[in-house]
Amino acid sequence: MDNPIIQTMLNRKSIRRYTDQSPSDEVIESVVRAGQQAPFASQLYSLLLSRDRESIPYEAPLLFTICVDMHKLQLFMAKRNWKVVTNHLFLLLLGIQDASLMAENMVIAAESLGLGSCFLGDTPYRSKKIVKEYELPKGVFPLVQLVMGYPAEDPPPRPRYPLDFVLFEDKYSSFSPEQIEDAMRVMDTGYLAQDYYRNVNYMIPLEGEREETFTFDDYSWTEHISRKWGQWLPSLDDLVQRMEACGLKITPTREND
Repeated sequence: MDNPIIQTMLNRKSIRRYTDQSPSDEVIESVVRAGQQAPFASQLYSLLLSRDRESIPYEAPLLFTICVDMHKLQLFMAKRNWKVVTNHLFLLLLGIQDASLMAENMVIAAESLGLGSCFLGDTPYRSKKIVKEYELPKGVFPLVQLVMGYPAEDPPPRPRYPLDFVLFEDKYSSFSPEQIEDAMRVMDTGYLAQDYYRNVNYMIPLEGEREETFTFDDYSWTEHISRKWGQWLPSLDDLVQRMEACGLKITPTREND
């Protein structure tokens, strides 16, 4: 459909190279206010901002850290003479929804103002450093970071699954082998057509006894994502410890501590 908002969303891509221009305070405020207007369950989020370009990935001018925030909820509940009794796991899930919706609104608003952005998904595993850097109180957990600025590149949007692999009406689909292969082919041929992994010169190394059989001529998204989640981070322990260090008590043995 010929709709400028939809076209902005369809044309969105991750940007990893930025110009020297820094967004004005007015632009930043507009992006954040648009983020706040996203749907929410309980506004269980907070937003941290750094303009220290030398320390920001890709030398972007802005780094937002989107946090799940139960601290502010506890503060005003105490003013009402209440304490949080809802389990922290459910509140964490609500906070993830709130924070994610806010972040996506910010991305769309930024795109409409000529900015680009890129999410940094490993943020939870860097939470200890972030907590120390920003002096975060208990109840605040860094969920995801978002670099932002004016693009110095214009890559094409990355491929997405076919619609019939995503949208299921009335009941979840039972995928035929052909549907699975077609979805894989859409992703892999799309990335290969852009020469994505060759351009970034990155192929996840194989662990264990698997023998490398791929080159940049055929290494693409489905192999990349399979290596990532077929080899990395099998244990919950480290992530749970990081969450609990931020005051989120999500394990049954510690829930009532």
